[in-house]
Amino acid sequence: MTKKFFLSLIATTLIFTGFAGLEMHLPQTVLSKTAKSKWQVFTGPDGTFQVLMPGKPEKMNQTQKTFMGEINLQIFLAKPPKQQVAYVVAYNDFPHNYGKMANPQEVLDNAQKMALKTTQSKLVSQRNIRSYNNHPGKEIEYINSAGKVTRNRMFFAHGRLYQAMVITTRKQEKYLQKSIRGYLNSFQVIFKK
Repeated sequence: MTKKFFLSLIATTLIFTGFAGLEMHLPQTVLSKTAKSKWQVFTGPDGTFQVLMPGKPEKMNQTQKTFMGEINLQIFLAKPPKQQVAYVVAYNDFPHNYGKMANPQEVLDNAQKMALKTTQSKLVSQRNIRSYNNHPGKEIEYINSAGKVTRNRMFFAHGRLYQAMVITTRKQEKYLQKSIRGYLNSFQVIFKK
């Protein structure tokens, strides 16, 4: 998958009317039970989040015009070798006025709706959560018609929507339960204002 294609895919699926969701097509490879990744703490370039990633993630940027104005999307993607899984952190800032006035639960609910709509997925589960420093969040799991499963934890903090996602297949998911849980549990919003 080329970087240009990936950015085009992100532009159409991550930001649609100002809210984020993600779906990607991973190459069909066989899961190697012996394939191991080096997990390491990754801190966002601006210091606002930390997460355990299986190796150094690739960084991508996308600017999208929306009804609120231009929104810059930052994406960090890690794909362990010989595994059919992607670990993704994405965030976007909303324009200042919208970010200050927005109801966090509405932002999270709209992000969920847009993720399901743009990926043409069926919701498997959802629950409201909070970050360790009390930012509102939502955890959702959804599956598309191709069998790709996405687990997504979203948090809204200081006018920014963060998403930590794992995208894999139902078959591969059962082998990756500990890694998926560890990755999602490690994501921390560390915004200090």
